[in-house]
Amino acid sequence: MIGRLRGIIIEKQPPEVLIEVNGVGYEVSMPMTCLYDLPDNGQEAVILTHFVVREDAQLLYGFNHQQERLLFRELIKVNGVGPKLALAILSGMSATQFVAAVEQGEIKTLVKLPGVGTKTAERLIVEMKDRFKHFGGDLLNRTVPEDCEDKSVKSMQLANNIEREAISALISLGYKPQEASKIISKVIKPEMDSETLIKEALKSAL
Repeated sequence: MIGRLRGIIIEKQPPEVLIEVNGVGYEVSMPMTCLYDLPDNGQEAVILTHFVVREDAQLLYGFNHQQERLLFRELIKVNGVGPKLALAILSGMSATQFVAAVEQGEIKTLVKLPGVGTKTAERLIVEMKDRFKHFGGDLLNRTVPEDCEDKSVKSMQLANNIEREAISALISLGYKPQEASKIISKVIKPEMDSETLIKEALKSAL
């Protein structure tokens, strides 16, 4: 079991990050709410991980804090919720926001998450509400993060790359291509980098 990685951030391709540990590069899928908080490429980071072994793959999911990993592990115990859907849920809202939505029975908020229908939302509320009683304050002690011609061509290329990367990230989280493109087009601004654009897109989808 791989439970923790400490190494250098090599590359970020939302929702994945490549981290090098003693010469070995690990591909780790992370919720966007965690990816926002990682340091820049070339800097050291510590990532808590959950290791999933399937017949056709071995997958690592990463988190910055214990409460995020704890919530992920509880989510994948819910009938019909696998790692991919759990990742999408934690990308669409922070652990604190999810706990609040479940405790208040906000089905309308939960169904806005990709891959979460009414039945899944109801199941999450019923099953997770009981589990939260055993967590104490572990999931509630973290606040939501606040948010010449050659140059012109390069700037346009960069903007297009940022938009494509953001759309690709939303698709990988479960949004349909047309839906992802529509969401991105509503929130994109010239000064945004890809992480900011993805963050704002997920906010607007709720």
